[in-house]
Amino acid sequence: MNWEGKKVLVTGAGGFIGSHLTEQLVERGASVRAFVHYNALGSWGWLDESPVCSDIEVVAGDVCDRDSVRQAMHNREIVFHLAALIGIPYSYYAPVSYVRTNIEGTLNVLQSARELGVERVIHTSTSEAYGTAQYVPIDEKHPLQGQSPYSATKIGADKLAEAFHLSFGLPVVTVRPFNTFGPRQSARAVIPTIITQCLTGNVVRLGNLHPARDLNYVTNTVDGFILTAATPEAIGRTINLGSGREISIGDLAKLIIRSVGRPINIVSEEKRVRPDKSEVDRLLADNTLARTVLGWKPAISLEEGLGRTIEWLQQHLGRYRPDVYTI
Repeated sequence: MNWEGKKVLVTGAGGFIGSHLTEQLVERGASVRAFVHYNALGSWGWLDESPVCSDIEVVAGDVCDRDSVRQAMHNREIVFHLAALIGIPYSYYAPVSYVRTNIEGTLNVLQSARELGVERVIHTSTSEAYGTAQYVPIDEKHPLQGQSPYSATKIGADKLAEAFHLSFGLPVVTVRPFNTFGPRQSARAVIPTIITQCLTGNVVRLGNLHPARDLNYVTNTVDGFILTAATPEAIGRTINLGSGREISIGDLAKLIIRSVGRPINIVSEEKRVRPDKSEVDRLLADNTLARTVLGWKPAISLEEGLGRTIEWLQQHLGRYRPDVYTI
């Protein structure tokens, strides 16, 4: 696809993946409108410090408000929908807010896209929708299981996207990233949690150490999003974006500790442990569909991505609270 002048909307553009995606689209010449969450401080999230902030149109609003979504989507050709509540521990405390943002917010995006006749909607799912692997590697036919309120609401959003495609012919693609990591990620995620503790102390405090995850550097994920929007054969499909490699949280912590290069102890704390039946024990992607349909493959390895992330976090430690358990 020639992205030059393509009219694009990115919801959740101020967030971790959304800001990286916005920057990449601008670099490719797209006309990008960034939908960020309205707040009293007037912050655009990570776009505040982005080198492309002067090259985008920023619209503040709330994905839960259909009017603001529809206004932001006016005169757009392609919509990347990333706006969501994503913290799993917080979803135990505030499930209604996840229903409103993840399910009702996605409904607002889909309805507006249908009414306005957009060319394509790229809807963001999550590997958490699969729950603990019933077989590996996990392909897109794997059963879905809501093991947390967060994952349940994402499953609901995925099914709405599926319904709008099958019922109304809306050109939707569902992208299902496995565990994306990299610069700008919140301390609600495990990798920034480990790295910031390693850089500021001699103990890393975590929850369960045995679960295994498929970790994918953020630029790999962004490449997949962009290819999905440019590939007609992707319409109506759900496509995994994962590395096809798994590592346990305990081994991940050891790998990061070796990279930091000094002795650090690993401690499992009860308050960081998910409820037993809510813990997703194993995620490992089958990325065959992404490779064959999109021509996608991860370009940055786990080790290289961790090196880049450690370097970035060393320069931005002031944004994090390593001694606080962030839910």
